[in-house]
Amino acid sequence: MSSEKPQEKARLHPRNKNRERYDLEALKTSKPELKEFIKLNKFGVESIDFSNPRAVKLLNTALLNHYYGLKNWDFPDENLCPPIPGRADYIHHIADLLGENNFGNIPKGDKIACFDVGVGASCIYPIIGVTEYGWQFYGSDIDPKSILSAQQIVESNPLLKDKVECRLQKSTRDIFRGVLSPEQKIDLVISNPPFHSSIEEAQKGTRRKIKNLSGKKVKTPELNFSGISNELIYDGGESRFIENMIWESRRFSKNCFMFSTLVSKESNLKRIYKLLEKVEANQIKTIPMGTGNKSSRIVAWTFFSEEEQKDWVKTRW
Repeated sequence: MSSEKPQEKARLHPRNKNRERYDLEALKTSKPELKEFIKLNKFGVESIDFSNPRAVKLLNTALLNHYYGLKNWDFPDENLCPPIPGRADYIHHIADLLGENNFGNIPKGDKIACFDVGVGASCIYPIIGVTEYGWQFYGSDIDPKSILSAQQIVESNPLLKDKVECRLQKSTRDIFRGVLSPEQKIDLVISNPPFHSSIEEAQKGTRRKIKNLSGKKVKTPELNFSGISNELIYDGGESRFIENMIWESRRFSKNCFMFSTLVSKESNLKRIYKLLEKVEANQIKTIPMGTGNKSSRIVAWTFFSEEEQKDWVKTRW
């Protein structure tokens, strides 16, 4: 057994609980079923088979239990299983951005209302936001089964009860209309948009990912795309989703203090900036992110003037 200090993962946020290499012994204690998926890699070090969906789900369940105190986390296997470190990074980086508007102090507690566009069956962003900062969350999704799953996770974990409310978005065209009322005040909007524009594109990306992880060519990815198409696929892909979100954000410009979204494809940034200028966003901020070899970024914007921002913070935070 090596006595060396675990290495930090490249570029994760300093407050990320998963910044260092996984403590596999602790994770096996949290989720004993994980043991059968831990093998020695080519360097003779214990590792997890990340190309196996079952292994990934067990790992993330163990991470949430060990590091975040979540006792019950389950959802249908056909739904997307989110990588916890990357999701946590979004929450920490956006918390820093809120802190910049609050004299360097990150606002905590349920006075901060966060709206998660596409909460998903796993309810992952509210889980991390509640356990790390105590924020109040509202999560929307167009899939009734995902809403039911997320709500069950909330109800089966006392630390989430009364902190998370899930709302069904009945319109595939709308982002905020129908799930946000004109009088509701939201401090922060977060979004992790569907990445692909078609099933074919999603399957191609999955085959590439599995090959990179396992070194094997896979004709049919071990994923049920019928069950998770809303999570991965949107007509027009990430670019169109964010474009619709920006246009609609203008109509809720006085309801929401700060809008934000993940942008996976750097090639989409030029169009996003141009559109934000067109809708007259007052301030735009881009936050680079990276987990392992993958680079991404958060784009955040507000329609508030500096004086309006100060008033909002003074009266709400």
